[in-house]
Amino acid sequence: MLEKQLALLLILLCCVSSHVQNCLGLEDGISRSQFPKGFLFGASTSSYQIEGAPLEDGKGLSNWDVFSHIPGKISNDENGDIADDHYHLYSEDIKLMSSLGINVYRFSISWTRILPRGIYGDINPSGIKFYNKIIDNLLLRGIEPFVTIHHHDLPQELEEQYGGWLSPLIQRDFVYFAEICFKSFGDRIKYWATINEPNLFADAAFIRGIYPPGHCSPPFGNCSTGNSDVEPLIAMHNMLLSHAKAVELYRKHFQEKQGGIIGIVAHTFMYEPLRDEEYDRQAVKRVLAFVVSWCLDPLVFGEYPAEMRSILGSLLPKFSPEEKNLIKGSSDFIGINNYGTLYAKDCSLSACPLGADRPIKGFVETTGIRDGIPIGDQTGNPRFFVVPSGLEKIVDYIKTRYHNRPMYITENGYSSPPKPDVTMNDLLQDFKRVDYHKAYLAALLRAIRKGADVRGYMIWSLMDNFEWASGYGIRYGLYYVNRDTLERIPKLSVQWFSSFLNNTINTNKQDLSEQYVRSKDATMTSGFKVI
Repeated sequence: MLEKQLALLLILLCCVSSHVQNCLGLEDGISRSQFPKGFLFGASTSSYQIEGAPLEDGKGLSNWDVFSHIPGKISNDENGDIADDHYHLYSEDIKLMSSLGINVYRFSISWTRILPRGIYGDINPSGIKFYNKIIDNLLLRGIEPFVTIHHHDLPQELEEQYGGWLSPLIQRDFVYFAEICFKSFGDRIKYWATINEPNLFADAAFIRGIYPPGHCSPPFGNCSTGNSDVEPLIAMHNMLLSHAKAVELYRKHFQEKQGGIIGIVAHTFMYEPLRDEEYDRQAVKRVLAFVVSWCLDPLVFGEYPAEMRSILGSLLPKFSPEEKNLIKGSSDFIGINNYGTLYAKDCSLSACPLGADRPIKGFVETTGIRDGIPIGDQTGNPRFFVVPSGLEKIVDYIKTRYHNRPMYITENGYSSPPKPDVTMNDLLQDFKRVDYHKAYLAALLRAIRKGADVRGYMIWSLMDNFEWASGYGIRYGLYYVNRDTLERIPKLSVQWFSSFLNNTINTNKQDLSEQYVRSKDATMTSGFKVI
C-alpha cells in the first residue's frame, strides 16, 4: 500500500511540475510508438489543388478550371492553372514523401484527366498512365496510396449538359468514372474514398455559392441563380447515392479480388454551447446532425438524421426502400477531415443573424468568438480555431453514433494567420504548426486509448497549394512552395514530422531549430535548392 501511495505521489508531483499532458507523454513527448501497430501516418493533397497542366495530354475542362477564371471568385483572381505543377514534378514530390518517412499518401484523381468530357467522351490513356506512375512510384518507396475518387473537381461538360450534382444523371456518370478507376488502379489500391466532403461541397457550392457552380440565394449570397434552401439538399442526395452505387459496384465486382476497403470522407467541426443553457446544448446536437450526420447517418442507418427530418420536412429528399437498402452500411470506414471547433447558439428562440435563423441551418448560429474572446488560437482560415480537444470529442461522437466503425483522420492541418509583414523566416520556422500537430495527435491518442478505432492520421497538406476560394494566400503545407520558381522548401515542421515518424522526436524548440538548419544544409548539398 505504501509503495502505491509513493508512486501516486510521484505522478502528482510530475504533473504539477510539467503539466498533465507532458507527464502522461501526450503532448511534447508524443511519439509514433505510442500509436497502435500498423497505424498509418501520412499527408494529403487533391488533384486540382496541386497538379496544374489543366489542358495537357488530353485533359478536359473541370468545373474549377472554369470557375477559377471568373473575375472575383478567387482571392487575387488566382487559379489552379499551374498550382504546384505536380503533374510534371510528381517524381520529386514522391521523393520528398519518402524522405519524410510517411507510409500513406492520400491524393485524388482528376475526373477530367481520365474522362475529359465525362460520359460523353472517350477514356484518356495519358490520364491513366499519369496515375499509374504515381501509384507505382509510391509503392516502390513503401508508401500506401489512399485514393479519393472525387475531390470537388468534376467535368464542366456534366455541369453544362444537365446541371452536375443537381441531376440524378450524375449518379450514373460517377459510377462509370469509379469503375474505370477500380479497373485501372484497384489491383494496387487498398484504400478508396469515393467523395471528399460532400457536406462541405453542398454548403459551399449551393448555399454560399463560393464553389462552382456558384449557386446561392439571399440571405446567403447574391448569386445569379440558385436556391440556398433547397439545392444543397438535392446535391447532397445525389452525392450520397453516387457513393452508395459506387460502393455496391466495388463490393460486387472488385473488392474480393483486389482486397481493398472503401469509404467516404466527411467534413467535421466539433461544437460547444455558446451559453451554459439547455437551448444551446440542444443547438450543439442539431448542428452536429446538420453538418456531420447529414453525411454519415444515411451510410450507416439508411436515412437522414431525425433532427433534419423534423425541421426540414418535405424539403429533405427521401430515399426509396431500394435506396435505403443500397445506402445503409455502404462504408467500410469513415474519413474525418477536422480543423477546429466552434460555438453553437440556438436560433429557434433567440435573435440571430440572417441565415442562421433558417431551417437549412437547423436554426443554429455558429461562431468562434464569445464575449470578444476566440475559442482557440486563430489561424489563416477565419472559421478554423486551434482547439485540440475538439478532435478527441468529434472522434468520440462518431465512435458512439456509428458503432465504432474504423476511422481515418484524412485531413488535419494548420495555416498561420496572414500578416502583411510576414518574412520567409516566419513561413519556414513554423513552430505553431508543429505545436498544432503535437497537440492534435495527443488529443487523437486520448480518443484511441478510450477505444476509438482510428487507424490513420494524414496531415493537410504535403505542400502549400491552391486553397480553393482563398487562392494561394493560405498555406497549410509542410513544404513551402515558392510561387515564382515552384521550389519545394522544407519548413521546420518537416524536420519535426520526420523525427516523429522515426521515434527520434526532440521537443526543445532551440534544438529542433538547430536540427532544421542542419537538415536544410544537407538538402542543399544533395542538390535540392533551398532559398
